[in-house]
Amino acid sequence: MATPAFEEIADTFEFLDDWEERYRHVIELGKAMEPLEDAVKVPATKVDGCASQVWILPRIEGDGAGATFHFRGDSDAMIVRGLIAVLHALYDGLSVGEVLKVDAGGELARLGLNDHLSSQRSNGLRAMVERIRSLAAAKAAA
Repeated sequence: MATPAFEEIADTFEFLDDWEERYRHVIELGKAMEPLEDAVKVPATKVDGCASQVWILPRIEGDGAGATFHFRGDSDAMIVRGLIAVLHALYDGLSVGEVLKVDAGGELARLGLNDHLSSQRSNGLRAMVERIRSLAAAKAAA
């Protein structure tokens, strides 16, 4: 259940020959994101479990499982900003119910990220996915 934006990333990854190019593409995705304002980089938006500084700022429109999930994110590490951009493509615009149904591990495996990220980066990526899922679950239950 991937969004068109995520499918576009997956398609681009298929055309890139090596991991050096794929890393550059992920970094470019991160550079294209608008940075978060310092005022919202607070403990409530910080993602624990990441080696880098990571913030996820949700914006959820509506109520219950049908509420639409949006978020913005930022990091002090360029590759992590790119990973946030990948997650944004995977989740942004879905209902909170759909967010909870996304097989993030399976979708991200299509990109081969698990095989090419350090264990610290993989743990951080899992922490970001868990934060997104917990934000969506809290709203779905409300």
